[in-house]
Amino acid sequence: MDVSIVVPIYNEYENLPLLYEQLVGVLDTLERGCEVLLVDDGSTDGSEARLRELARRDDRVKVVRFRRNYGQTAALQAGLQLAEGDVIVTMDGDLQNDPRDIHMMLDKIDQGYDLVHGWRKDRQDAWLNRRLPSQLANWLISRVTRFPIHDLGCTLKAIRRDIAQELELYGEMHRFIPILAHARGARCLEVVTRHHARQHGQTKYGISRTIRVVLDLITVKYLLSYFASPMKLFGAVGLATTLLALLALAGTVGMKIFRSVDMTGNPLLLLAACGMVAAIQFFSLGLLGEVSARIYFRGADRQHYAVRELLNFESAHTTARFPEARRAA
Repeated sequence: MDVSIVVPIYNEYENLPLLYEQLVGVLDTLERGCEVLLVDDGSTDGSEARLRELARRDDRVKVVRFRRNYGQTAALQAGLQLAEGDVIVTMDGDLQNDPRDIHMMLDKIDQGYDLVHGWRKDRQDAWLNRRLPSQLANWLISRVTRFPIHDLGCTLKAIRRDIAQELELYGEMHRFIPILAHARGARCLEVVTRHHARQHGQTKYGISRTIRVVLDLITVKYLLSYFASPMKLFGAVGLATTLLALLALAGTVGMKIFRSVDMTGNPLLLLAACGMVAAIQFFSLGLLGEVSARIYFRGADRQHYAVRELLNFESAHTTARFPEARRAA
């Protein structure tokens, strides 16, 4: 097996036949062994029936069905773990990514890159609620992580399997795949890809997702810069807090000596102390919670999603990893 194509599916009933036709048209020209993993993320619009039909029609099509909707990150993580190809291509199921770009991305992988990710330079989406938030988020992420990139939201990527299966994706982390892979030493390349307007169905994204992306950015920055040595972060904050406390104490003492202001009743001193302590506690608990979650999932080989059924999977590795899932040929 040379290439695995992973596509998360959520309520794409009308798009599935067209997606299959486009993929087959590309797969037949690749001259490589191929498989297509369609991960049904709890669809409720009848997509299940069409996925079953595609799996019956073509044994290259493998279907993973979740018990409920877990989100795009979980769907991509499942596909990356189950893929058997040497190179894994991820793309959306809404027909906005163009499978014809797969050729170009695989050529870049053959040139020695570990990950090739798309840039929707001529993006065919609404400006106010899609393109503007995306541009602001990409600018902020690039500045914070110091990773030069134009479009982290593009799902179309090609990545070597050994790199892909080292990634741990939670929350909305799928958009940070290039940054996480680069942190592990992967050679990454951004290339311009085609983008099409959505023809059927409704978008699952909106401005509200920007807030979750910013929160995940804080986690990614912590993992990249301070995961191995958290004292560099918390120690620096502790020193700054100590200095602030000493300055506040000196000011309070000065007010007591020169203006006879009561030290214990000074509201500014109490507000500064309580606010700083509360901020440190909340941020520390959030970051420690992220680390604890990763230790929990990795240590016991647990997943934050549940697979209901696997179609056309025969690997013993897959059977051992997901013993609870039903299997059908």
